Amino acid sequence: MSDPIPVTLLTGFLGAGKTTLLNHLLHDTQAGRIAVVVNEFGDAGLDHDLIEEAAEDVVLMPGGCVCCSIRGDLSRTLLSLLARRARKELAFDRVVVETTGLADPGPIHHTLLVDPVLAPNFALDGTVTVVDAVLGAATLDRHAEAQAQVAMADRIVVSKRDLADAAAFTALESRLDRLNPGTARIMADRGAVPQGSLWGLGALRKPMAQDHALAWLAQPAQDPLAGLSGLSTARPKPVDFAAPSHHATDNRIATASITLSDPIPAEVFDFWLDTLIALRGPNILRMKGIAHIEGAAHPFVFHGVQHIFEPPVPLESWPEGDRTSRVVIIARDMPKSELEDSLSLLALGKLPQTESGTVPAGITVHMIDTPL
Repeated sequence: MSDPIPVTLLTGFLGAGKTTLLNHLLHDTQAGRIAVVVNEFGDAGLDHDLIEEAAEDVVLMPGGCVCCSIRGDLSRTLLSLLARRARKELAFDRVVVETTGLADPGPIHHTLLVDPVLAPNFALDGTVTVVDAVLGAATLDRHAEAQAQVAMADRIVVSKRDLADAAAFTALESRLDRLNPGTARIMADRGAVPQGSLWGLGALRKPMAQDHALAWLAQPAQDPLAGLSGLSTARPKPVDFAAPSHHATDNRIATASITLSDPIPAEVFDFWLDTLIALRGPNILRMKGIAHIEGAAHPFVFHGVQHIFEPPVPLESWPEGDRTSRVVIIARDMPKSELEDSLSLLALGKLPQTESGTVPAGITVHMIDTPL
C-alpha cells in the first residue's frame, strides 16, 4: 500500500483570512500538487485566475457548513478525488480542506479515521487555524467554535498583524497561549507565510524522529523550526495553566499536562485512558502524548480527539536511557482540577481499588487500527 495522502485542515473564523492564505499556499513549492476542497461561504472564494495558473485540480463544494454534512459531502468529495487520481485523471500530492468559519474540526478528524475507504488512503497532516489579530479577541469572546479551533490547532497563523494595536495584540497572544499552550504561531504577511511551514505538522507517521515528536508536544527544549523566518520561537516561560483568565469564555477550556520519569504500567495506562474517555469523551478537545510503557521496547506517540484515537506510532529511534512520558490534555467544560486528578492516576502507578477490592472494568476506547 502506498503512503496515505496528507490532508491539511484549514480552519479559522469568518473573515480571518483563510482564503487569502490558501491562495498563497497554492504557490508553495514544497507542497507539491494540491487538491483543494473548499466549502465556500457567501461571496468570498478562491482567486480562480490564480487557481488556473497554480493548480488544475480544485474541487469547490457547495455552500453550507462542512461539519454539518461531513459524513456526506466531504466523504464523497474525497472519494471522488481518490477515484479520479486512481484513473490518472488527476495528479495531486496532498489535499487542503478549507472549512467554513463555524466548522468544528473534530468531526472532520473523525471521518478521516473511521471511514473504511478514506482511512487507509488519507491521513490528517495537521490542523492550521487562522486568527485575525484585530478581531480575534472579540471572536473568542463570542464564539465557542473559535475557541475550539484554536485549541485543536497544530499551528496558528495570525493575520492582519500590521493593523492590530500593540497592547491588544499582546493580550491576544496571552489568550492563544492559554487556549493552546506552546503551539507555534506564524505571522502572515498579507496571507503569505514561509514556504513549507504548514506541512508535516502531525506526529503520527513512520518513521518519526525525537525532535519532531517533542516539537509536536510543544516541548520548549526542542524547536526544529527556530530558524524559520516568521515563526515565533518557543515561549521562555511556561504557561500557568492554573491562572484564571479574565475572559470568562476562555475558562470553558482547560489544559493540563504531566511529565513522568518512570515507565507506566500497561494496565494503569489502559484503565486511565478507558475511564477518562468513557466518562468525559465529548469534553476532550484533544489529547496527545509520548508514553513509555513497562516492558515495551520503545515509547509510542498517541493522539485523540474526543473518543476517537489514531493508531499509536512506536518511536523506534528514541534514545536509550530517556524513559520520560509526557501527556497533554485540552478539554472544554471540565475543571482543571478534574483533569489533574485524572492525570494523577498515571503518577500513582497503580490501579485504584473499589470497596470490594476489585478494579472496575474499563470501556474499550476506539483506537482505529488503520496503517499510516
